Amino acid sequence: MVKALTFKGDKKTKKRKRVDVEEKFGGGEGSTSKELTSTTAGDDGAAVDDDSWVTAEAAGDVVGPIIFVLPSDTPSCMACDTTGKVFASALENIIDGDPSTAEPHDVRQVWVANKIVGTDTYTFKGHHGKYLGCDKYGILSANTEAVSPLETFHCIPTADTPGTFQVQNLRDTFITIKPSTSSKANALPEIRGDGDQITFNTTLRIRMQARFKPKLKANKEEKAREKISRKELEEAVGRRLEDDEVRRLKKARREGDYHEALLLIKVKNKHDKYS
Repeated sequence: MVKALTFKGDKKTKKRKRVDVEEKFGGGEGSTSKELTSTTAGDDGAAVDDDSWVTAEAAGDVVGPIIFVLPSDTPSCMACDTTGKVFASALENIIDGDPSTAEPHDVRQVWVANKIVGTDTYTFKGHHGKYLGCDKYGILSANTEAVSPLETFHCIPTADTPGTFQVQNLRDTFITIKPSTSSKANALPEIRGDGDQITFNTTLRIRMQARFKPKLKANKEEKAREKISRKELEEAVGRRLEDDEVRRLKKARREGDYHEALLLIKVKNKHDKYS
């Protein structure tokens, strides 16, 4: 196999393992790829409807597949295993330790957020189909298939740290991290649900897929409406158009007065025909 030409000192493109969320959670049109796929970092955010990850900025953004990035020294996020045990999982897909670039590499790190209709509360479902909950002792687990008040949370934007949240349960305590009791070197922190006040340790960043972010989704739909070909414009008018007329109609479509501009050109056609 012929390899691409490289030179001494060239930086190697780092590949990132990604979770195929559509296949695992059924969020798309039937992906045929494997659970973990590889992609280059440069492909991130190429299109709004791809599987790139962005930071949730408001409570209304919290929907669909997400990861909870923890405020730990070693970049980590909240994960759960098939038994429902909740634990901190090291993040591999992250650039220079910046939490705003974090992406999951393991399906256990992904939760599906859903807002309960008519309330300001959210549920978070793990990869195994069970919901995150917090008991009266502050112990987090994901081992129930039904939603009760124990499995509901508020996502409160942190006032002085944009792009972060306080995740609060029904007892008004917060998801927080605490130093690990493990004797292992570089052990990741423990995650609990009994933080009684807002601190650095309760400040989480929520990363989500771009295609679910309402603002980006609306922008994409707006851009789709703006796109129109010369052929479509000529069919709407009923004749071939001059270049300046095409530009005028496309501009009008972007600015929201397309139908008025189209009517003016059609009226001009009638005047030209009978003059």
